[in-house]
Amino acid sequence: MNQLTLDKKVQVISCLVEGNSIRATCRMTGVAKGTVTRLLVSVGKACAEYQDVTLRDLSSKTIECDEIWSFCYAKEKNVPQELKGQVGFGDVWTWTALDADTKLVPSWQIGSRNAEHGIRFMNDLKSRLTNRVQLTTDGHKVYLKAIEETFGIDIDYAMLIKLYGETSDGEKRYSPAACIATEHQIIRGNPDVKKISTSYVERQNLTMRMSMRRFTRLTNAFSKKIENLEAAVALHFMYYNFCRPHKTLNKERNLGITPAMAAGVTTRRWIIEDVIGLCAQTD
Repeated sequence: MNQLTLDKKVQVISCLVEGNSIRATCRMTGVAKGTVTRLLVSVGKACAEYQDVTLRDLSSKTIECDEIWSFCYAKEKNVPQELKGQVGFGDVWTWTALDADTKLVPSWQIGSRNAEHGIRFMNDLKSRLTNRVQLTTDGHKVYLKAIEETFGIDIDYAMLIKLYGETSDGEKRYSPAACIATEHQIIRGNPDVKKISTSYVERQNLTMRMSMRRFTRLTNAFSKKIENLEAAVALHFMYYNFCRPHKTLNKERNLGITPAMAAGVTTRRWIIEDVIGLCAQTD
């Protein structure tokens, strides 16, 4: 991997952040599969460490949280009995938080969809904020305990619960029933009803599926190792937060404003060379 030129590394990382699989990246760049994987893990680890340090003291006001499903090693039903229950084998959930105003993703957590990982996720999110926020989640019951144990009373929290209708032919695979209504449940504090929403973070989930091949359904591009999944997610959020201008932040002119710029974390738009350069800082 160290023998790759900077230009070749830029080609590889550019392919990965735009949703190409490892093998497709190999075909387009001429770089060996093992080399691409090692570069992904190296850069992804550096991105995770950099964002862990940098995304602090944030003055966010409105936060939306959600979870997105993927799987690692094998589908849950195909995981050997001796590996069942271990994170990284079968179902894997990525918890994400998004600032509704700046579109920054300040925190994420990879693990199971249980209380332990929910509490860990909320603890990490709280540690990055400087003030009281309004928080919205879906109706997943784990959030109730997680937010109670981490934020206590110092939060304005509501759940947005979607109600689905029934179809005459039943629910089709990968085609959930139509959402016919939503219900607001104010859990704590005094949240602004107009800002009770999970639309932005759900759209970010779609961006994740389009930008990381291993999140695409019905393919064999899933992660075989949890370390590779963690690296890919960290790289994705580094590119999303620091490199990729967000359309909702650039409506009037093409200013190249990224979520990190809007949040005051950085003053400029990063390029792929800057992301790769993080590896040298962590060596």
